[in-house]
Amino acid sequence: MTERTFTLSEARALIPEVRARIDDIVAARANLTELTFALRSGISSPLGGKPELKGYEARIDEALGWFLIQGIEVKGFAPVLVDFPAYYARQAVLLCLLEGEQELGWYHRTELGFAGRRRIPAAGL
Repeated sequence: MTERTFTLSEARALIPEVRARIDDIVAARANLTELTFALRSGISSPLGGKPELKGYEARIDEALGWFLIQGIEVKGFAPVLVDFPAYYARQAVLLCLLEGEQELGWYHRTELGFAGRRRIPAAGL
């Protein structure tokens, strides 16, 4: 299967949905963490029990699956980090969005990873 690549415009058009999915993951992740702790500690939780725990896991899996279907790479879970494969100056790059960021404003060369992040130039890619 050929990897999908995005233009900056295509990636930015998906940001509202991407952010909504990230918000779902963050909420489910927090509930999952709290409920897991309660169950392991043998204390009751207003979040429920094992069935609810499985529900939170399913919500996270569903959100992660959506990214895969779109061709968006999930590189981190806590915090959520997603990458859109793209090209800039004929070089493979990843447009990246970190949990909490409001807009798609960063990229890095594929071989450099997160540490090589740079701001997307005002003129675009």
